[in-house]
Amino acid sequence: MKVLIINGPNLGRLGTREPEVYGSTTHAELTQICEVSGAELGLEVEVRQSDDEGEIIKWLHECADVQLPVIINPAAFTHYSIAIRDAAAMLTAPLIEVHISNPHTREEFRHVSVISAVAHGVIAGFGMNSYRLALKAMSDLLVR
Repeated sequence: MKVLIINGPNLGRLGTREPEVYGSTTHAELTQICEVSGAELGLEVEVRQSDDEGEIIKWLHECADVQLPVIINPAAFTHYSIAIRDAAAMLTAPLIEVHISNPHTREEFRHVSVISAVAHGVIAGFGMNSYRLALKAMSDLLVR
């Protein structure tokens, strides 16, 4: 089973962006972590990153059309992109929202997610391990 991981804006800057919040792992290293972790669970994982809201929406539409499960870290779009939320609501396979940091321990504007209501679940605050946990949860959802 294939799973698409979508990372939103600024996540391509992992490793240099606020390492006190996001750690020192680069996006390329995160991609490798996800591919290896997915393979251990019998999942084929593809990781994409975009700073462009429209591109993320296009990817979600493609996933909806072929019933492809999605793990998404919408990053800043989490808090205000109704367009991404609406595209995510069209998914025909499971969706898990993931965050590296815990948004609820950060600035107040980060406490609200417009995506969570259309996701099967949310995993946040475990650093890069959030992605491993999300892949495990996705694997469990797909076996049901």
